Amino acid sequence: MNIHPTSFDHPDAVKLNDAVQLEYAARYDSEGDATPLDPAMFAPPHGLYLLAYDDEGRPVATGGWRTQDTNDEGYADGDAELKRMYVVPEARGLGLARRVLAALEADARAAGRTRMVLETGTAQPEAIALYTSSGYEPCTKFGHYRTYSTSRCFAKPLT
Repeated sequence: MNIHPTSFDHPDAVKLNDAVQLEYAARYDSEGDATPLDPAMFAPPHGLYLLAYDDEGRPVATGGWRTQDTNDEGYADGDAELKRMYVVPEARGLGLARRVLAALEADARAAGRTRMVLETGTAQPEAIALYTSSGYEPCTKFGHYRTYSTSRCFAKPLT
């Protein structure tokens, strides 16, 4: 597997973002994640977006982080927010999500961020298991879905 930095609006990133949106819609009986995102949010040094490709050059996983600081959605100064972690079904179980997550954490740390935060939901037990096994702990809710009962927020110090 090859993991490469890319832009959030790269065609392969758009393809996998569309796939994860369909998965969110199915799991939550909704239209997907309505969190406003812009490609500029993932541009270094204020963020990073990664794509993982298999040995045949197919995009199989994504993930990104974006800078957050204290605001009215519950973020704190120094936060890096994890977004759009996704692995295509046929590549799950290969450790890709863990590799992407580690690369994102290292990059956010190098950019001076002090805490990685993320929001997921109760219909994503695999995601919750990944994050808790990677040292993330429940935290005060933040972000677009902070008032939803199905929302779960996690944080991990990067220092």
